Amino acid sequence: MAYGAIVSLGAATTAAAAHYLCRRVAAPPSTLPLLPPTLSAHILIQHSKLRRPRAAAAGVGGSLLQDAGATALVFGGAYGLVFTFDNLTRRCIIEQKLSRKLVHIFSGLLFLASWPIFSTSTGARYFAAFVPSINCLRLVINGLSFTTDEGLIKSVSREGKPEELLRGPLFYVLVLILCAIVFWRDSPVGMISLAMMCGGDGIADIMGRRFGSIKIPYNPQKSWAGSISMFLFGFLVAISMLYYFSALGYIQLDWMKTAERVALVSFVATFVESLPMNDRVDDNISVPLASMVTSFMVFGY
Repeated sequence: MAYGAIVSLGAATTAAAAHYLCRRVAAPPSTLPLLPPTLSAHILIQHSKLRRPRAAAAGVGGSLLQDAGATALVFGGAYGLVFTFDNLTRRCIIEQKLSRKLVHIFSGLLFLASWPIFSTSTGARYFAAFVPSINCLRLVINGLSFTTDEGLIKSVSREGKPEELLRGPLFYVLVLILCAIVFWRDSPVGMISLAMMCGGDGIADIMGRRFGSIKIPYNPQKSWAGSISMFLFGFLVAISMLYYFSALGYIQLDWMKTAERVALVSFVATFVESLPMNDRVDDNISVPLASMVTSFMVFGY
């Protein structure tokens, strides 16, 4: 009996002490830090720095792949365009002069319209300029008669002579290269200049040949029909291209002011094209140069 009471009293005392200790001693943390806090933060920073170059490298690789694919696509499209009109000419579906002018119109405008498929990298413009650069090399090689590509000569020359490739067609591709590298998608200057050279000047020749019976007083080689067509189509093509790039978010424009400025550029380019100086300065130099200067003056960038 006494022994049982002692055992019961001892058990009660032990339980009370255990309860007291549980209240006084804080529970250990579930996870003990293996490293000091400063060292852990340093390791995390270094790990994030290691991940950044990998992400940057992946972004550069993706841009290069996109630009290479876009270049191949534009290259194939350019050759397909020339091949198509060459076939149409060979089958006597369209005239040689009309075929040449249609190539003049569409090749430059399609090149301009292809710019958005390139990446946002700083080198994208050089990839885009690669295609007209290859065509520039072909024109020089064939123009100097190092080799002879009859299809190329017929599609872009007036009289089928190789030396013609070193004048208008060569200036044409040089303007494409210049607009891509210097102005690119950030400025309306290049877009308007290509629209005037390709759309405006190209249409002026077609309409002038068909409906150009009434000549301009100061230049009997130019007609009112051709000049009016150049002004209207140059304006419309330029506005369309500006809207295209604006809709894709590359440029932001006040459209009322933009319409007035483009009309001024179109008028200046049309006037320059109508001047009697074709024997000294090619239209593929005078028209885009006048458009660039005027566009830069009215847009400022």
